[in-house]
Amino acid sequence: MKPAVHQSTPQRWLSILLALAIGGAGGWLAFSINLPLPWMIGSMVFTTVAAMMGAPIAMASGLRTAMITILGVMLGSGFTPEILSVIGAWSGSLALVSFYIILSTACGYLYFRRVCGYDSASAYFSATPGGLSEMVLLGGHYGGDARVISLVHATRILLIVIAIPFGFYWLSDLEPGQTGGVGPGWNDIGITAYLLLGLCAIAGFFGARALKVPAAPVVGPMVLSSIVHLFGWTSAAPPMDLVAMAQVAIGTAIGARFYGTTVRMVLRTIVHSAGATLLLIMITLGLAGFLVLLTPLDLSPLVLAYAPGGLAEMSLIAIALGADAALVATHHIVRIALIVICAGPIYRLINQRIGERKETAIEEKDLP
Repeated sequence: MKPAVHQSTPQRWLSILLALAIGGAGGWLAFSINLPLPWMIGSMVFTTVAAMMGAPIAMASGLRTAMITILGVMLGSGFTPEILSVIGAWSGSLALVSFYIILSTACGYLYFRRVCGYDSASAYFSATPGGLSEMVLLGGHYGGDARVISLVHATRILLIVIAIPFGFYWLSDLEPGQTGGVGPGWNDIGITAYLLLGLCAIAGFFGARALKVPAAPVVGPMVLSSIVHLFGWTSAAPPMDLVAMAQVAIGTAIGARFYGTTVRMVLRTIVHSAGATLLLIMITLGLAGFLVLLTPLDLSPLVLAYAPGGLAEMSLIAIALGADAALVATHHIVRIALIVICAGPIYRLINQRIGERKETAIEEKDLP
């Protein structure tokens, strides 16, 4: 089956509208039955199933980007002046992000290599806990299977986004209604605030993209929005309905990634990725529990900060669950930046060392 990107422009827009309609219906149904984080989970599940059944769906990258900038502005609104008094408490947790990446990648690599039988490049770039787009590109560049790497990361995000809210719902006193919507109503925000938040979204995105900042659609708007809110120029946040639309767009985009794949391939990848995701969750819970003993931070935001989901997705969950979204977003930005910067050079170094050892072993074998 050919991917939807090969369709003509009218057909592609029909595919996008179909995806959004399916995603919106899934979000509405999940909201109606009071599921956790309904708009994103419902749209994600519905579009994933539709894609696996062969529905000709697609997602416009520009629309997803626009919706993610709204999330960035929403995250920035959490950086209130009061946060300056507690930001020092994050230092110990942030210092362990690099250790988390190394441990997670090492465990994931061994799992994909030894248990799943992946080649070296596919195993390594599938094991990195973040940076979906970048890892797919790097993995393909180094000879890995880009489709497998993409599916592993997409499945990891899918499983994490489903598991984390339900885990909080079942294991905590979270009320279902708390996850339905976040943010003010349309009429609760003045024109000046709308213009200021819109400027943060547009200027933040294009500025971050020009500077080649990782995850520019969310990081750039978040930085500008945080500056605006830290200085007290506004206390407004994007309207609740707009945040719900962003959730539907992000959930639909995750599901649409599964278009053009066979059910057998998806199911096999889900099984492989589920094992790796379980390893990552165990590492996350272990580190979060360790940090609770050493820092004044609570367990819930630490779990969300280290959970190996996407920056946009985990930040939405943090907002919906009432956790410290600023802390969560900051940790994920650091994690993604380190992975994007270091993954390629580290893989080259490992390959070089392995190559040198093989050459040495061959030379020693040829000696009389």
